[in-house]
Amino acid sequence: MIPRSRAPKREIFGWAMFDFANQSYTLLIITVIFGDLFTRVIVGDSPDYRLGNLLWSVALSVSYLMVVLSAPVYGAIMDYGALKKRFLFASYALTVFTTAALYFVAPGYVVLGVLLLIVSNYAYNLGDAFLASFLPGLGPPEDLGKISGFGWALGYVGGMVSAVFVLLYLGDVSAENFDRIRWVGPWAAFFFFVAAIPTFIWLKERGVARPLPAGKSYVGVGIDRVRHTLSALNDFRDLSILMISFFFALSGIAIIISFSFIYGAQVIRWDDSVRTLMFIIVQISAAVGAIAFGLIQDRIGALRTYRITLVLWMLSILLIYLTPQLSEWALRWFGLQWQAQHIFLVVGTLAGSSLGSCQSATRTLVGLMAPLSRSAEFFGFWGQSMKLAALFGVLGIGLLQVVFGLHSAMLFCILLFALALWMTRSVSESRGRAVAEAHNQDTPLVSP
Repeated sequence: MIPRSRAPKREIFGWAMFDFANQSYTLLIITVIFGDLFTRVIVGDSPDYRLGNLLWSVALSVSYLMVVLSAPVYGAIMDYGALKKRFLFASYALTVFTTAALYFVAPGYVVLGVLLLIVSNYAYNLGDAFLASFLPGLGPPEDLGKISGFGWALGYVGGMVSAVFVLLYLGDVSAENFDRIRWVGPWAAFFFFVAAIPTFIWLKERGVARPLPAGKSYVGVGIDRVRHTLSALNDFRDLSILMISFFFALSGIAIIISFSFIYGAQVIRWDDSVRTLMFIIVQISAAVGAIAFGLIQDRIGALRTYRITLVLWMLSILLIYLTPQLSEWALRWFGLQWQAQHIFLVVGTLAGSSLGSCQSATRTLVGLMAPLSRSAEFFGFWGQSMKLAALFGVLGIGLLQVVFGLHSAMLFCILLFALALWMTRSVSESRGRAVAEAHNQDTPLVSP
């Protein structure tokens, strides 16, 4: 087994700061503010907003499809040419520029909004996969859970910090307040731009560039390496099965990230103060969950931790669906006047703790089961699985809510998490790690 030493703390911190920085995009643009602004104000097809919800899901789905088609090739190119850091910077620059441009998306400019959402979300999600490809080089296998969990947790802290300006100065999402709330795009871009600077100062490019073969371009080499990896996937049976499981799990998570605050506004009909509390609760519980489950991962294994989070997700979605009924039952059976929006806050704690921990576990499992020499390529496939999942989940919920309404359509998530759990029944974490180490040493694989 090839020993791996832990990277310096400064480098790990620099890597994690990208998670801290990019949460301004995830939280403010995708989850909390801009999704609600786009569906209810920019498109504004009241009273049920089904067209706005559909256009939102289509825009995100197209961007995820673009990632699916390009991420593995980019990953192979980065591995071959030792270009991870350059590709990460390119995705960062494109995300910052297009996110800032969301300022110009006003009511009536729906097409511009859709186009900027597609490009900004494409660039952001590429950067997420590029960043993950650095993880295997930051420490030994037994430390990857803690390192990954630290990154996720710091990300949720970044989300909270980035939202302070919005909560204090930009106000609520409404047509009357549009001239102020439209600054959410430039603010998210500025926060991402500044907070990610430590990443490019301290994170190291650990690969060694290889010369291009005669008559070959980087794109040609990238495509050839992807074909080779696809042909060798039988050697990585456990990781291949996990990628299918990740597809279903991340489909459900993509729905929650993209529609939870839209659900709160349209189904729960919460007050602005409750929306703010939900944001705080989810960020804190997600950060705590990422750290706690990161420590648990290194004790009981990443696969077992992943399975636990899937069970927690199914329970969370059931409670999200039942929230309005729970309010009615509390009044009918116990005489308690519990508002649905306040019950939703309690449910948000459970969902938040599952959010960071589940995503962190998937990243750790890929880091454990991917050979170091092909880490960017395998994380490209992880990114491909994640974004194909997001495409499927977000487009699926968008279509289902047109027919059944957003409340009933959320039950789709339970099916997705159940399928993800079922797919893990034949996976062995130890076997998958042994295969990765065998490839690191260029030794022949022995079938278990």
